Amino acid sequence: MEHDRIQTRAWVLHPDIRSNSGRRPAEPALQEGVALARALPDLDVIGSLVVRLPKAHSGQLFGKGKIEELAAIFKTEEIDLVLIDGPVSPVQQRNLEKSWGVKLLDRTGLILEIFSDRARTREGVLQVEMAALNYQRTRLVRAWTHLERQRGGLGFVGGPGETQIEADRRAIDDQLVRLRRQLDKVVKTRTLHREARAKVPYPIVALVGYTNAGKSTLFNRLTGADVMVKDMLFATLDPTMRRVELEDGPEIILSDTVGFISDLPTELVASFRATLEEVLGADLVVHVRDISHEDTHNQAMDVDRILASLGVDENRARIEIWNKLDQLPKEEADARRQRAEREEGIHAISAITGEGLPELLRDIAEQLQGARHQEVLSLEFSQGKQRAWLFAEDLVQGEKQTETGFEITVLWTDRQKSQFSAL
Repeated sequence: MEHDRIQTRAWVLHPDIRSNSGRRPAEPALQEGVALARALPDLDVIGSLVVRLPKAHSGQLFGKGKIEELAAIFKTEEIDLVLIDGPVSPVQQRNLEKSWGVKLLDRTGLILEIFSDRARTREGVLQVEMAALNYQRTRLVRAWTHLERQRGGLGFVGGPGETQIEADRRAIDDQLVRLRRQLDKVVKTRTLHREARAKVPYPIVALVGYTNAGKSTLFNRLTGADVMVKDMLFATLDPTMRRVELEDGPEIILSDTVGFISDLPTELVASFRATLEEVLGADLVVHVRDISHEDTHNQAMDVDRILASLGVDENRARIEIWNKLDQLPKEEADARRQRAEREEGIHAISAITGEGLPELLRDIAEQLQGARHQEVLSLEFSQGKQRAWLFAEDLVQGEKQTETGFEITVLWTDRQKSQFSAL
């Protein structure tokens, strides 16, 4: 950690609201909230607390007694910033900041701040800025410091050179239009790259999983790449792709993606869709799970939900990886290994020690054998719909016109072939 950075003293609260239908187990949720806060280098997390509530109070989220009790803690501990692991309305935020005399950030604001700190590619930066502006638009009580900012991050958390500029809706909308134009250009370039890749006969394998599941460690192990690996949420934000040669199998392109998280802000689900488009184009999806995490089951369900919302159908070839065996007690690790052996499509591994990786790579090779193959189709002039579909899917390698129609060379998977047959 850099010593010349001013540390903001922070406290994390997880409101455990009984009336919430999709309520998560409180302790693991609080731990995740603390891990989120620790992902920002400017924050020094002094303490954390689960606050149990029958229901949320509309004006101040918490009851009067609890607000006073917390105010005393924050004063004693000299807290500058309170992070609430859940949604907070603009009114609640303003009232709580007044009562406690601190800055306050809700889960969405914190995740946006982290994404801003981590985004590396031009596209990533633009997407975060747009997501942040959409979030700001709903709460103009917040200051907006993009133009003056002298550090990574969005200026919610204190930083050098930060000035408080109040942005009105028109300024935000103008900025959004400008960013959208820039993003469209970047996305077009990316689409061209993807089209170029589609012509390369390498199947794409996408690593997906809950944030901190060990995807980047596994990616590095398999590719020898030096992707940032930290025990931090969202250590990877921009997809990284590398070519890997499988023994007794095809060459593949391996893609490491941003980690998923429960209750990802809707602004980010939309704006990060492009980052996750690699998953949509993948021939095989590899779901990496941190099997040592106490909430691993719910994390896996969150990943499945996000994949479904992205449009990754259930028929897509998938492998599930139970990672971090090295972090489990011996008996539990043995039980996981035995269960994974019994169930098809599951591998128990450790990306750190390398256990289980040869078997995993063999399975990937088997699943992908003949993943894409070349074929020559003869289409009649009347089959315009089928021809258009082949071009729309980027499957055409070459085309010759004949007397009766077209001779088209395609590079496709069995799945795409069956989709074509169904047209």
